[in-house]
Amino acid sequence: MRQVKLGLWGPQVSEVCFGSLAISPLQGRVTHEEGTLVLKYALEHGVNWIDTAEIYDNYEQIAAATKGYPDVRIISKSYSVTAVEMRQSLEKARTALKRETLDYFLLHEQESAHTLKGHSGAWEELLRAKEKGIVRWIGISTHAVAGVRAGALQPGLDVIHPILNYQGLGIIDGNLSDMLEAISFAADLGIGIYAMKVFGGGHLAHDPEKAVAFVRSIKGVQAMALGMSSREEVDYNLLLLAEKVIPQDLQEKVKHRERKLYIADWCQGCGRCLEACPQGALHLEDMVAVVDTEACVLCGYCGRVCSHFCLKIV
Repeated sequence: MRQVKLGLWGPQVSEVCFGSLAISPLQGRVTHEEGTLVLKYALEHGVNWIDTAEIYDNYEQIAAATKGYPDVRIISKSYSVTAVEMRQSLEKARTALKRETLDYFLLHEQESAHTLKGHSGAWEELLRAKEKGIVRWIGISTHAVAGVRAGALQPGLDVIHPILNYQGLGIIDGNLSDMLEAISFAADLGIGIYAMKVFGGGHLAHDPEKAVAFVRSIKGVQAMALGMSSREEVDYNLLLLAEKVIPQDLQEKVKHRERKLYIADWCQGCGRCLEACPQGALHLEDMVAVVDTEACVLCGYCGRVCSHFCLKIV
């Protein structure tokens, strides 16, 4: 598998990072055991780093899958605001992932210089953790152009995980051209960049070759995270990245599989999911949550705040 260097100071990693949201309880597409086996399968076939987050609630799953793979890199993220919260997040990750030293740790979903300022206590704690050797590299994930630009100027930042696809789906401010300019700005500063939502939450899955080729064409983007929840998806994505012929039966199993956000009919209309949606893809009609399928990128973040378990990706 093609290896890339993640930024000026980062390690060599496989071009594809295993996006573990797809096997997490947050999306509910597979059981804990099934997800563990899929991740192990990907590691056996050359994927050597994993993207997760505290809210994915799958540290134990990753720890089980990576047993015997001490060199596999793990990236995690948290919404920590204060130094105390960040210390707790780091210790939770170290304990649950069974790692004395964390490879990467990011502030989750930063939108601008304003949000980074609001999380300054957590960032300062990340810097201290880096100095102590508790974490090797630090950064942010973002769906925003302003987030990329602000992150690029953040002292001590090593990596940015931005939303990026050829239609600009999921960008919460500006447009695709703005995002490309921001990524170029960050890359010129030597920051490692790996893309998310390459297939636009499934909206661009009808032409995966185009989706992957676009991200590969962007100077300064070294790698991409792809969500995979079956062995077939692992095989499909690895063949796609290797630019090899994908058997017709495998294409039929994977390429045209449609997914959607399901909202159960017992929705209480509390509105908490609207606040949690970074895309603004949800609204209330007659006190029931309704999704704009064109805006939804199938992240599943809405489901984590629903106390009645009304929302899931199916």
